[in-house]
Amino acid sequence: MTIIRSALFLVYFALMTAVLAIAFLPSLLMSRAGAVWLGRNWSLASFWGLRVFAGTRYEVRGALPPKGVLVAVKHMSMWDTMAIYVLLDDPAIVLKRSLLGIPFYGWYLNKARMIPIDRDGKASALRAMAAAARAEMALGRSIAIFPEGTRKKPGAPPDYKSGVAGLYGQLDVPCYPVALNSGLFWTGPMGFVKKKGTIIVEFLAPIPPGLHRREFMPRLEAEIEGATQKLVAEGQKQLTG
Repeated sequence: MTIIRSALFLVYFALMTAVLAIAFLPSLLMSRAGAVWLGRNWSLASFWGLRVFAGTRYEVRGALPPKGVLVAVKHMSMWDTMAIYVLLDDPAIVLKRSLLGIPFYGWYLNKARMIPIDRDGKASALRAMAAAARAEMALGRSIAIFPEGTRKKPGAPPDYKSGVAGLYGQLDVPCYPVALNSGLFWTGPMGFVKKKGTIIVEFLAPIPPGLHRREFMPRLEAEIEGATQKLVAEGQKQLTG
């Protein structure tokens, strides 16, 4: 049944995405408000489809952060990007520059003013990311970043990159860690398999600004990974219970 439910969701998701992407093309010539509306409602429509076709729901724990902060999110699946965009109310998300080259999807990301970064790790790329983040934060937006830079399967060894520390030091705002277990439910080759159950995303207590990198990075990793391990264990009980 899992494969059938996953296939039904895929058909719905593909059709829904195509219709919205084409219908909102004129918004690319207007203000960014249209792209913001589309991103939020496309995500909500995806969550509806997950619930109806795949039986995949989600639960939010912890207090949502205010606007104008840095949010560091564990990354396991495509679900994470949609969820953080909805829950944070129009954040500027740090993402791979290559995503902007994807037809339709990349066009809307660019219009919504996400923050692209080249993954070569050079200092110039980090400076450009920080400058873009400061500009968006000046407009009242939060900055969301996936500290490991890519998706990790549940239980995989963590690999936190320096970009999050660079933003933390440059922006001088609290950093809110976020743990989740979406990789248990949105899984399989190319993320095809959607398992029945409840994804949990948890917003943890903020890390105050002003810590040295040597203190900030171990603390961020320990808090996200510790909470994530607990959520993964809880999710595994769902799947086997």
